[in-house]
Amino acid sequence: MVPSEENQLVPKEDMFWNCRQSIFAEMKKKFSQVERAAEEPRVLCIIQDTTNSKTVNERVTINLPASTPLKKLFEDVALKVGYVNGTFDLMWGNGDNVIDTQTPLDQNSDKTILDAGFEPGKKNFLHLTDKDGEQPHLMLESSSATDDSAQDRFIGPLPREGSVGCSSDYVSQSYSYSSVLSKSETAPGCSFSACTQEVHPPLPGSPPASGDSCGREAQLCLAGYVGLVNQAMTCYLNSLLQTLFMTPEFRNALYKWEFEESEEDPVTSIPYQLQRLFVLLQTSKKRAIETTDVTRSFGWDSSEAWQQHDVQELCRVMFDALEQKWKQTEQADLINQLYQGKLKDYVRCLECGYEGWRIDTYLDIPLVIRPYGSSQAFASVEEALHAFIQPEILDGPNQYFCERCKKKCDARKGLRFLHFPYLLTLQLKRFDFDYTTMHRIKLNDRMTFPEELDMSVFIDVEDESPQTESCTDSGAENEGSCHSDQMSNDFSNDDGVDEGICLESNSAAERISKAGSEKSSLLYELFSVMVHSGSAAGGHYYACIKSFSDDQWYSFNDQHVSKITQEDIKKTYGGSSGSRGYYSSAFASSTNAYMLIYRLKDPTRNAKFLEANEYPEHIKQLVQKERELEEQEKRQREIERNTCKIKLFCMHPTKQIMMENKLEVHKDRTLKEAVEIAYKLMDLEEAVPLDCCRLVKYDEFHDYLERSYEGEEDTPMGLLLGGVKSTYMFDLLLETRRPDQIFQCYKPGEVMVKVHVVDLKTESVAPPISVRAYLNQTVSEFKQLISKATNLPAETMRVVLERCYNDLRLLNVSSKTLKAEGFFRSNKVFIESSESSDRHVAYTESHLWKLLDRHANTIRLYVSLPEQSPGPQFRRTVYQKSSGDSGNLDEACERVKGPVGNRKSVEAILEESTEKLKSLSLRQQQEGNNGDSSKSTEASDFENIESPLNEIDSSASAENRELENQIQISDPENLQSEERSDSDVNNDRSTSSVDSDILSSSHSSDTLCNVDNAPLPLANGLDSHSITSSRRSKANQGKKETWDTAEEDSGTDSEYDESGKSRGEAQYMYFKAEPYAADEGSGEGQKWLMVHVDKRITLSAFKQHLEPFVGVPSPHFKVFRVYASNQEFESVRLNETLSSFSDDNKITIRLGRALKKGEYRVKVYQLLVNEPEPCKFLLDAVFAKGMTVRQSKEELLPQLREQCGLDLTIDRFRLRKKTWKNPGTVFLDYHIYEEDINISSNWEVFLEILDGAEKMKSMSQLAVLSRRWRPSEMKLDSFQEVVLESSSVEELKEKLSEISGIPLENIEFAKGRGTFPCDISILEIHQDLDWNPKVSTLNVWPLYICDDGAVIFYRDKTEELMELTDEQRNELMKKESSRLQKTGHRVTYSPRKEKALKIYLDGAPNKDLTQD
Repeated sequence: MVPSEENQLVPKEDMFWNCRQSIFAEMKKKFSQVERAAEEPRVLCIIQDTTNSKTVNERVTINLPASTPLKKLFEDVALKVGYVNGTFDLMWGNGDNVIDTQTPLDQNSDKTILDAGFEPGKKNFLHLTDKDGEQPHLMLESSSATDDSAQDRFIGPLPREGSVGCSSDYVSQSYSYSSVLSKSETAPGCSFSACTQEVHPPLPGSPPASGDSCGREAQLCLAGYVGLVNQAMTCYLNSLLQTLFMTPEFRNALYKWEFEESEEDPVTSIPYQLQRLFVLLQTSKKRAIETTDVTRSFGWDSSEAWQQHDVQELCRVMFDALEQKWKQTEQADLINQLYQGKLKDYVRCLECGYEGWRIDTYLDIPLVIRPYGSSQAFASVEEALHAFIQPEILDGPNQYFCERCKKKCDARKGLRFLHFPYLLTLQLKRFDFDYTTMHRIKLNDRMTFPEELDMSVFIDVEDESPQTESCTDSGAENEGSCHSDQMSNDFSNDDGVDEGICLESNSAAERISKAGSEKSSLLYELFSVMVHSGSAAGGHYYACIKSFSDDQWYSFNDQHVSKITQEDIKKTYGGSSGSRGYYSSAFASSTNAYMLIYRLKDPTRNAKFLEANEYPEHIKQLVQKERELEEQEKRQREIERNTCKIKLFCMHPTKQIMMENKLEVHKDRTLKEAVEIAYKLMDLEEAVPLDCCRLVKYDEFHDYLERSYEGEEDTPMGLLLGGVKSTYMFDLLLETRRPDQIFQCYKPGEVMVKVHVVDLKTESVAPPISVRAYLNQTVSEFKQLISKATNLPAETMRVVLERCYNDLRLLNVSSKTLKAEGFFRSNKVFIESSESSDRHVAYTESHLWKLLDRHANTIRLYVSLPEQSPGPQFRRTVYQKSSGDSGNLDEACERVKGPVGNRKSVEAILEESTEKLKSLSLRQQQEGNNGDSSKSTEASDFENIESPLNEIDSSASAENRELENQIQISDPENLQSEERSDSDVNNDRSTSSVDSDILSSSHSSDTLCNVDNAPLPLANGLDSHSITSSRRSKANQGKKETWDTAEEDSGTDSEYDESGKSRGEAQYMYFKAEPYAADEGSGEGQKWLMVHVDKRITLSAFKQHLEPFVGVPSPHFKVFRVYASNQEFESVRLNETLSSFSDDNKITIRLGRALKKGEYRVKVYQLLVNEPEPCKFLLDAVFAKGMTVRQSKEELLPQLREQCGLDLTIDRFRLRKKTWKNPGTVFLDYHIYEEDINISSNWEVFLEILDGAEKMKSMSQLAVLSRRWRPSEMKLDSFQEVVLESSSVEELKEKLSEISGIPLENIEFAKGRGTFPCDISILEIHQDLDWNPKVSTLNVWPLYICDDGAVIFYRDKTEELMELTDEQRNELMKKESSRLQKTGHRVTYSPRKEKALKIYLDGAPNKDLTQD
């Protein structure tokens, strides 16, 4: 150290001391900051990201000092969630401290979060939302520019499943986003995703982004490459559209085409809609664009979105459509110039060298993955291409007939490529057919493909030998026509546009020279891989595309666009580790390449995307138009985001009905303006003035007015409603008043009480009066409040609170508060204030309780009576006995409301009439006083019954006979009842004429609930005309039945219990009926009753109460419940109550005997095997357990005669199983229902009329329906039944030979397919059916004929098929198509077919109905 420097040194002790002092000072400063921070209150912020459906459930928690500025809050949130600061807004959430949920916080404000309204010590909820309608920009992660292999990370919204190129997850301690690698086992289907953080390079011509540098780059990521929305199953379409969009030559040519609106509708113009889509993909700021306009131009409806198609098929069909649309334009030959190649299909004689050939064009080259019958797949695309052009030798039986040699010779047959297109499309044929399982399969074998493909090794430079002759088609066999089924249908031989080898060249040297020059320039680069993930049954498509702007690969997976690497491309090769033989692909990755598109590397032809200044004028206008539309949509979205949508109710002041609507009002509109909008919305202009209306806060569920808004007429609705929300926990009510009234003030915290005044004298309950009270009021104070509202004395007032159904609580403790008594937001009370002695009776025994109990359980039903009910005449007959004058329906109703004694005599006559109709012999067998004693016993069950019941005299008998004649409609067999025994009558299972259009079910969907059946001893003073009971008793003594009806689970219940006593007899239930004028449209002349009934009444008792109005006994009519859809279901459980019914339910009464236990209603259809409609409904019948088939046939005979006009004998028809429209097992006469034949409710059965005696005698026999096919006449004969003694094929052939006269050795047969009658086009039957199956019995595969009713087609194998001209075939095709469409049997026999992919050039698919 030099001396001069030594003077500048600081002694070690001083240096150490200074350092120590500075450290202490810094520590002191830090400690003071910590102390201040500890003393300063903290603010807990919970932020919810609402910009993305995947992150809406994520929460970010930040704990900040209260002095933190707002702009620092935004910076911290941006850092936490990975968004660029300034590209998102923060708004208040749903916390308790919410002031305005729709005004964003000022991100540039220096105001502290405490001053901004944040509350320390509480949770402060914030919503992270879009800014100005745009999604937040993703923050870019800094990475090394030199490390190209550094894998990218996802920062921002959750990426979609199956995204390619995502290698790691971004995880924050409190804000986590997961990324999903592109796995080899990608599930088929479509999902959603978001963009990654990589900067996608802007497409040429993209509009410049605005904002700061980081935000601009993030915006380019979104606006540079935009995804496409998957409509449902349109991933195949999205993949192809993105590939075309990323093809510079195609996009530039499309932009140069100009749409003429005067010549075509823009909606149906496919090129124009593609133009619009490409412009949106290039300029839109959205994450994904809808493709509905494009598919609409294809002529597709919404159902097409649910059809999955092949991307290669779509490519061909769409190119054909574009060529049609571009005719006579500059782009007319664009598809051929870009995608069309040529090859030669040749056959060369190996003896003389003569070659026959033809030129075919192609748009893509189909490459086989695995040769037929081989278990080893081709390893690469190059290997498959060599196999494609590998010739085969035609020898042996396959020898070729040489035109020059004039004989069959060995020949070489193959394909030669003559010209490769500029854009080379290779289809990897991964879908195959497995002939072992007879199913389509997908081959997932590994097949590599290079990034650069040299096609020069596949071009044909062979010098044609002198003896070779060119021809368009000189004997080349059909299968050698260059895979014509896989190639384009364009067989043009115009070589003028051929850029490859010119076959007409006169100079071989010149030809070889051209070929050589082309070979040297046939290097192709891969730029698109369309990937399929899934199986042959379905899956998902996405595209991996290389951008020619930056040579970067991207994954276009519907909505999601992301960067990928070359390694990700290699994952699409397919394959698996190890070899598993033929089915190795079944264990391989299901995600693999399906279509490859290469572009020729030619600097003179390789185009770049048009720059914005190079756009044609019409494209510039289109860009401007789309920008304006997008801005308009953005403004509309902004309005929607600031519009409050809430339910609005209003009680119409004149109609007195509650109306409901949705109020949509901008958050900045005032309450006064909102009232005007609601006033017009509810259409009250003619009902009430505007100044007599106001909006109040309302709770529909509790029917509770929460509060009114006095003095807040100028307050914005956003503040009143607590901001704009998707749903509100309350509603609004537009309240009205009369001009002379004033509005009541509703304060928060009050409860609504609906007060019903009860009058014990008139036994009425008045409509409610609304009173508002406080929960802390006592019962005594509440009575004073009600007293003022009702002008009733509070001293004698009894208050009953209905807390819930059937919970009536007397409020008798004056000091208790309403809250303690169970009051809530909305309450219902009944009050009674009189001096009656009922006040001193125990509450549960009081008249008040009984009246309220009846009121709580009474429902109002509307009952539709039968249109042709014999009721009026029946009632006139009945009531003449009791009152001496005739009556109509109104009079009958009044009679029901008459004295109990009179009603008893009426019912006595009704009972006698019913008994007579069932069996007149029963009365003869019993002692003379039997009826009297039974009725006397019955009379003892009721009070105030004075009418004598022993009135069985001649006049009664005469009236009974008259009644018998009146109700014969419901039971025609009663005409013969005088000569039949009691058991005969009881066993009469015939049913009445029933409307065939009703839906009857013994298992009704209106599941009735059991309630306590204990009698309710109501006082006589309640309403003597309304309190009725079941009085009918039935003498079941001596009753005999030939089958058991005691089935417990049959779905029906007997109307009577085991002792013969009515189930409803001991119940005293409220019932009141009166005529009702139904609305128009309910049926002309139809009679209605409005019935008030206690819903604890059983269905059996309810039916008995309806007897006087229906006019027939309850067992002879049925009750159907009518649902909202006007569907009717029969209620048959007689011992269950009406508890499942509610006010204003509708009931339909239909005539017909009701079901008993063990009985089932059966629909009988006639089987007409040779009619166009083989299934015809006849009637409804009733079958019972234990009944034989012959007994059911006996009961059907009179009904068939009277209702259907079919006069049959019992041996001339059969019953057989019906399964939809298929005839099945033939039921033999001795079969018993429920033992041999399973029967259920709503059962259906076929009735088949026989031409002769029944041939089916045993269950071992088999009845099949045969039909002869005559190919020489192109027609089918009628059906003939063949009864076989066994399942032998030989016996079947013998029977067919016997009925047709065809020699046994010439019989061929096939089983019909589908549902009866197994219709099939006569153009298809000869080839499509499986004729002459190699089986010896009918009950094995592939026939499986094990039951009666199978359809067998047969023919004479020596009969030649008729040759048809084209005109005859077309005419026959039209007739068959029309016939099969009418019968509805066109495709019923086969599984669901794949719908053909079609593009309709006129946008009208209905014009192409003849095509399948």
